[in-house]
Amino acid sequence: MSLETTDLSGLEEEFDRACSIERANSVKSAQTYQKIILRTDLQGDEANALKEKAIYQLAEIYTREGNAAGIKKLLVDIRPFFLNISKAKTGKIIRTIIDKVAAIGTLLANDNSNNNNNNNNISELNIAEIQIELCSDCIEWCNEEKRTILKLQIETKLSQYYLDGKRFQDALKLINKLVREVKRLDDKRLLVEVHLIESRIQHALRSIPKAKASLTASRAAASTIYVGPMVQAEIDLQAGALTSQERDYKTAYSYFYEAFEGLDGLKDVRAPQALKYMLLCKIMNDQPNDVFSVIQGKLALKYSNNEIEAMKAVAKAYSNRSLHEFENVVTNKYYNEIQNDFVVKSKLRELSDKLLEQNLQRLLEPYQRVEIAHIAKLIDLPVDNVQRKLSQMILDKKFNGILDQGEGAIIVFEEQPKDKSYQYAIETIDELNDVVEKLFDKAKELD
Repeated sequence: MSLETTDLSGLEEEFDRACSIERANSVKSAQTYQKIILRTDLQGDEANALKEKAIYQLAEIYTREGNAAGIKKLLVDIRPFFLNISKAKTGKIIRTIIDKVAAIGTLLANDNSNNNNNNNNISELNIAEIQIELCSDCIEWCNEEKRTILKLQIETKLSQYYLDGKRFQDALKLINKLVREVKRLDDKRLLVEVHLIESRIQHALRSIPKAKASLTASRAAASTIYVGPMVQAEIDLQAGALTSQERDYKTAYSYFYEAFEGLDGLKDVRAPQALKYMLLCKIMNDQPNDVFSVIQGKLALKYSNNEIEAMKAVAKAYSNRSLHEFENVVTNKYYNEIQNDFVVKSKLRELSDKLLEQNLQRLLEPYQRVEIAHIAKLIDLPVDNVQRKLSQMILDKKFNGILDQGEGAIIVFEEQPKDKSYQYAIETIDELNDVVEKLFDKAKELD
């Protein structure tokens, strides 16, 4: 038996022992995996396969421990190993390790929601910066090694991380370059992903027409190839977000439901996000009571976190038509869960305005003339806010009245019945037109 085979057999036994004690003694396991990875004297397919498994196991330990710096160092240490394996396998390892940093961010977010610790947002920001730094280092390495395809794949991830870090201009600049380069290479699979990220960036910049155009381009590219359930779920998630911006909440709910089913089947961490958007659509569509039946559904029962609880609280406040209960949920009780999601934040701002309008209309209904200060006292809001909202409602023709600013009062006009004379006249002319045409037809038949 050769020395290499003996060493490999011994390392395999050490690897198995490290796996068995990984939970109990992660430090010793990590040392064993590092020893296997850094062995340069062992070559061949079996040795490479063992090193690859050790890389994944070590990355998993660092992820559980939240050691982003360790993942960053690992990605540098294994570069000599990439010279002994295929480019496809190299790309898979690099992308997987970079995704592990994103998994640390998810664990941090879950810890924050469970502990209600507002100070951990700084750590999440650091995670985003580490992701960007990791991608930048890998892109430099790809340039040195002339790995064009892998470079484009990592740049695609980098554009998403720029978006997550709210560096919109950097994201937009990079994604525009990627669109040109990927189109030139005619890589349909990567083009689907690039256009999808472009749509998210434009959506974040509130450029809805451009976001829809990018999503259409992504769908067009996806229609020419097979896309996996993960990509399809991401497309549905983005389609639902854009459709909700057009206030077509029924269609948006359908998109979010399709995305939720796909992400749930894949055990993806974004499944609760899709469920949250489903509940938001129900609330925005004036169906707050349906929120509770959706949560009790077969698929949704296993998902319970602060974001879902926030949607339940919003639905309850809206169902009660209680503005103060609604504001307490949005600005106090579930502030982080709502403010950190710009889709939910913008929609609940719209819902707050709608709820305020309904409350003002209900309070003004019994009056013909009333002081604004009295209405402000009843609704428990500052007089200036109430006056500003009433002015907006009058201009938008949502309320029939006029402000008397000299007296600080509002005069309520009675609803005048609409004069339907013009409508009846047009209907009569249409009927007469049909009669005349039929008479002409009969005259032709007699001739």
